[in-house]
Parts: sequence; C-alpha cells; structure tokens
Amino acid sequence: MKLLFSIFLGAFLLASPSGFATELNHLQSAKADGYHLVKSEKLERSFHVYVQLPREYNDTDQDYPVIYLLDGGTNFPMLAPYYFLLKFDEPMPEAIIVGISYGANSRAEGNYRGTDYTAPSPERETYGGASAYQDFLSDELLPLIEGKYRADTSRRILFGQSIAGQFVLYSAMTRPDLFWGRIASNPALHRNLEFFLNLEATKPTTQPRVFIAAATRDDDRFKTPRDAWLQRWENETPPWPLEVQDLEGEYHASAAPLSFRAGMRWLFPTEDNDN
Repeated sequence: MKLLFSIFLGAFLLASPSGFATELNHLQSAKADGYHLVKSEKLERSFHVYVQLPREYNDTDQDYPVIYLLDGGTNFPMLAPYYFLLKFDEPMPEAIIVGISYGANSRAEGNYRGTDYTAPSPERETYGGASAYQDFLSDELLPLIEGKYRADTSRRILFGQSIAGQFVLYSAMTRPDLFWGRIASNPALHRNLEFFLNLEATKPTTQPRVFIAAATRDDDRFKTPRDAWLQRWENETPPWPLEVQDLEGEYHASAAPLSFRAGMRWLFPTEDNDN
C-alpha cells in the first residue's frame, strides 16, 4: 500500500507544474530535470512533458537513447525511479526518459487517451485519433526533445500499456521507422481487432524491433484479441523482429513495470540475460 501511495502521489504532483517545481524535485530518483508545457497545433491541446536525464548527462557530450512513456502522468513517476534502480543490477543503458502526461484522469478533465492511442472502431465514436497523435509525436514532440537534449535519434523507444499498447502496435505497423524500439504491455485491441487484422503493415527502411508483454492473468476480453493479432504473424512474416513474453501471474494493469523491464532487457541484450 505504501508503494501504491507513493506512485499515486507522484502522479498527482506531475499533474501540477507547481508540484514539479517544489515537492517533486525532492524525490531524487523520480525528479524531472525538465518540464515542457507542449501546446500542440495539430491536436489543439496541451501536454505536460517531463524529462529525466542521466545523472552523468552534464559531465559528458554523448547522445543517449530516449524512452518515451505514454500515459506519462502515471508511468513517469513509476518507471523513471524503477529504471534508476534497475541499472544497479542489470546492464541497462543510461537513457533520457520522457513522460507525456495529460495532467488529468478523465476525458472531461482533458485526458484523451481513448482517442489519441486508438485506431478507428465501430464501437466507439471517440476512437480513431492515433494517426493525428502520431503526427503530433513526429512533427512536434520529437523535434522539441531532440532539439533541446542530446538524444540518440537512432535509439528512440516507445512504451505503452493497454490501449497505449495498442498505439505502440499501430505505430509499428504504420510508421515503423519512427521508433527503433517499441514495448507494448498488454495491448488492448478488444474494440477494433478487425482494423489491425486487415491493416497492411508498412515495411521499414531501418531495423525497428517490437516487444509484447502478455500477462497470464489478463482478462479474456484483452487476451483473446491480442492472441488473434499474434496469430496473424504465424502465417505472415512480420516486418520487424517480434518478441512475445508471458508474464506469469500478472494482471492487466499490474504488468506495466515488469513489461518495461522485460522489454528493455530484450532491446539491449547482454550475455547476462536470456536474449
């Protein structure tokens, strides 16, 4: 319970620029080194973008991989300190971490994840904004981050959970070269599976990689369409290396940290892990 409280406290502070300026920076492994209120011309909405830099950033001139976290209001305060701890025991690379937050939990308050992260669906009028959101990333957010920070543009990584995981797969199929690594945690395709089964995947010109984490205790309404999409690639060669790992005993939402860890280990293999 204490861990959950800390995570939600961090998410609350991230929703407020004043929290960023005061309380958050006392959480040394969760603090943001940069904050940007990004006003998107394409979407006509704003996003709270938090950036954590490697501790050695100011002492080097090297470029770093950049990990972009969808649902950043939750995932940044949870995964940024988690990544800090992972590097003590595992050979994870130093990286810039970017959390993209709506600053709200509900659509009425400004959280448009149900539009931005989704392909069209006959079941939801609010679905279908993934293409526009991807344009926001490619034309507005990525240039901002890469113009301000020493980012390795050949090592962009995208992480998403649930319908944000749907966006990760949408991006892989439509603009595979936009990100080098993609981690989809329990991607939710339950309202628009047919779209993904019929979508012709764009062939990459680079060598992107796609990782999918599948919780064994995920709800059947998520597992069944996910497995149906994966079966597509049993009869058709995927245009990118595709890795699927089961997370034993995990549920739909609980899987996010382990998905993140497993995906990063696969993207950056060493002799010490199983890849």
